[in-house]
Amino acid sequence: MSVVPTVTAQSNSADARPSGPRRLLLGAPWIPLTVLALVLVAAIGGDSLSPRDPSGLDLGAAFHPPFWRAGGSTEHLLGTDNLGRDVFSRIIAGARVSVIVSFYAIILSGTLGTLLGIVAGYFGGWVDATIVRIAEIKMSIPSLALALILSVSLDPGLTTVVIVIVFTYWTWYARIIRSEILSLKERDYVAFAKVAGCSAPTIFVRHLLPNIFNTLLVLATLQIGQVIIFEASLSFLGLGIQSPDVSWGLMLADARQYITYAWWGITMPGIAILLTCLSANLVGDWLRDLLDPQRRQL
Repeated sequence: MSVVPTVTAQSNSADARPSGPRRLLLGAPWIPLTVLALVLVAAIGGDSLSPRDPSGLDLGAAFHPPFWRAGGSTEHLLGTDNLGRDVFSRIIAGARVSVIVSFYAIILSGTLGTLLGIVAGYFGGWVDATIVRIAEIKMSIPSLALALILSVSLDPGLTTVVIVIVFTYWTWYARIIRSEILSLKERDYVAFAKVAGCSAPTIFVRHLLPNIFNTLLVLATLQIGQVIIFEASLSFLGLGIQSPDVSWGLMLADARQYITYAWWGITMPGIAILLTCLSANLVGDWLRDLLDPQRRQL
């Protein structure tokens, strides 16, 4: 009778254990951390790091290939687009937009979702039921469809992108934090705090938030990639960042019709999105394993 649970536990451990290249990267977190650090440096020091004006037009240098291709030069390391704009400089400028959108969207959606999740899990009853129903109604609407409706209703731009992402992702935090609070509120230290006369806000700040900080850190890190892809999708569809501002998604939209003979215009921002999102996901997985003793033993 004891064989079945043993096999199940071993099977679950094997399923949870990463394998292949992902396991290798998780064992060397400095690789994705370095990628994210470079993106952050590009976002902070974009103006000083950009060799050229990201929005500067030079029709005489249109479709200039990358430096390693025939006809390329180090003046345009990654080539130019159809208007002669330097692709490398535009990728650096796009990093700033990605970091700004990620920062505000994650902070706002995380704050809103965490607050609602704590309130729902702690108070229960009709408060919990109301918040859960609202979250379920929101989740029943496809995220992209909801984003399209909001984007059309508001003026396209950075602020609109942040609002759309916050409205889309707050439920992710609310559901996970609620489940954490349902467990934490039964702990002895919460009961002692109630007996001592601590108010609900005091219990939230002193006893609940510190115990869900690790969860919030992992959630925020894992959401970076989702936010970047979501912003790129909106900008690609013309509902996000607008010219003369620069976004990786906007670069993809501008270059898609020239992909057959100027592939670098769409490939380079695509690689930037891929590396940034993959690195964020790997760092999130690494943090989850690092902060969870059970997963760390696998």
